[in-house]
Amino acid sequence: MSLHWPMLVSSLQSSQVRQMGPRPLDGRSQQLTKAHASCRPAPLQPTPSPATHSSPAPDLERKDQELEQLRMDCEHFRARLETAQADSVREKTEKLALRQQLSEVKRQLLQQAEYCTEMGAAACTLLWGVSCSEEAVRAILGGDKALKFFSITGQTMESFVKSLDGDTKELDSDENQFVFALAGVVTNVAAVACGREFLVNSSQVLLDTMLQLLGDLKPGQCTRLKVLMLMALFNVSINIRGLEYISESPGFLPLLWWLLSDPDAEVCVHSLRLVQSVVLEPEVFSRSASEFRSSLPRQRILALAKSRNPRLQAVAQELLEDLRAQERPA
Repeated sequence: MSLHWPMLVSSLQSSQVRQMGPRPLDGRSQQLTKAHASCRPAPLQPTPSPATHSSPAPDLERKDQELEQLRMDCEHFRARLETAQADSVREKTEKLALRQQLSEVKRQLLQQAEYCTEMGAAACTLLWGVSCSEEAVRAILGGDKALKFFSITGQTMESFVKSLDGDTKELDSDENQFVFALAGVVTNVAAVACGREFLVNSSQVLLDTMLQLLGDLKPGQCTRLKVLMLMALFNVSINIRGLEYISESPGFLPLLWWLLSDPDAEVCVHSLRLVQSVVLEPEVFSRSASEFRSSLPRQRILALAKSRNPRLQAVAQELLEDLRAQERPA
């Protein structure tokens, strides 16, 4: 029986405890309880373990933004390309239209130029024939368009010679006939006393132009125009003031010597006659006698005096006789 006593006591105590319930704590116990509660450690929060790799989300977002920017740039450049292509097509269309218009304008201008040249050739050829009459020359010079006519004549001849550029134009072309007729009119006007006076006093620019063109034309080139201009200058030289003006032009004597080397006989004939005009006028010859004698191509003149061309031979022999007369003591 003694062996079961403790168990009975403990069972009784436990039953009493269950029957009595929890006993209320006194004041000190409550304070201790609060102190223990306040000293209870806070629950530990799980700390994330250090990551060895960054999260891929920011990289993907950045790449998406870059891709979107590239897509926008592509659309922008595509729009610019389409605009440029449209502008190119429009400009090509406009240029094609302008080329067609330019071609049409050139065609019309060519037709007008051909018409004007043909008309000018016909009119000046008629005027050339009419100007053989002294009365006609007086009528021409009496009009208010004479100065303009001779100014245009010089400009036209100069333009014609510049356009040659070493090429030989057709002798029967309207352009040639136009220029030759103009030079023929000047020659006929200079053949009349009043015409010489007019050219010396009012058309000195035309005389300068003819002297210049004679030097610009190459030997054997456009000989008919050369002959007409030399004939006109010879007619002007009949007037004493005309001869003075021509002979005092810079390079006049070297020009004459150069013209004497031309292969065309008519050019040489009229060059010799112009030299004779200087030699036969003592007052004019005395001013250039020294230069004349020092530069005179006597051997060339002697060769021309033996030419098979009777006319050229006669003129060259006459000039040699005039030169000998100038060299004889007075």
